[in-house]
Amino acid sequence: MIPRRQFLHSLAIAATVPLVARAAAREPFRLRYVLSSALYGEMPLAEILPEVAKSGCEAIDIWCRPHGSQREQITEMGDAAFGASLAQHRVKLGASTRYPLGPFGLGDEMKWMKKFGGGIIVTGSGGPSEPSGPEAKKAVLAFLEKMKPHVAVAEECGVTIAVENHNRQFLHHPDSLRYFAELNRSAHLGVALAPHHLHAWIEQLPALIRDLGAKQIPFMYFQEHSEGISKKVAKEIELRQLPGFGGGLDYRPVIKALADIRYTGLVEIFMHPMPRGIPILPTVPEITAAINRARDYLERCRREVVG
Repeated sequence: MIPRRQFLHSLAIAATVPLVARAAAREPFRLRYVLSSALYGEMPLAEILPEVAKSGCEAIDIWCRPHGSQREQITEMGDAAFGASLAQHRVKLGASTRYPLGPFGLGDEMKWMKKFGGGIIVTGSGGPSEPSGPEAKKAVLAFLEKMKPHVAVAEECGVTIAVENHNRQFLHHPDSLRYFAELNRSAHLGVALAPHHLHAWIEQLPALIRDLGAKQIPFMYFQEHSEGISKKVAKEIELRQLPGFGGGLDYRPVIKALADIRYTGLVEIFMHPMPRGIPILPTVPEITAAINRARDYLERCRREVVG
């Protein structure tokens, strides 16, 4: 027999659950920004960490070579020193971007992330290259089966593996993304959604976000496709990869779709410089100012569509 007082207390708690859920649904939709260390090229991590708060971000995404060198810098300084730097600047490690390791080589990185409370590891998916239709479904099924032991480690480490929809890899075509959403059952495996790799189907982006749903997108880039991604162009043209810099993508329906699915994952303002590994602009203040300009644009879009 359950004591009457305990029984009544349980009823009271149960009665509040729907109220809590409704209150959460009424909360204003917000974007959770993470700062990419790669935007600063190979600048010292000590100069980048103070920019997390200045850029309106809640965490840092650590990149490795060839796009940045901050992961290598951490290896050189040691984990204790890195942890002390995070604490000094009140910064959280939100993500580690590790394309060179691939989706099946993340074991040590996941254990490393666990030391700092877990987070997201972003990587690629591998081949076959850009399948669609039934071949995309076949590739997704094979990938998910092969990922099972790696996902188990991710769960143990409190890590989520986010696989980018990248060109020349299997997770690229909208078909593969929709099959991924249909077949993936793990909360520790998802998509790092990259609109710039969907430029051939960019009009589908809002619908694709809704098809994927919040549970399948732990991480999203805010980056536009531009010729500056793959060849040397004027800096003005290269910067059009950033939201609000004249690239042409209207982010209002994109953000509305994110709001509709109650998206809670991380978003990263990003671009690729040419050549890779250099800062997107010459100085730290200039880079942070560009990020804030892009974020201001995104926040205007957010206010327009969700208030």
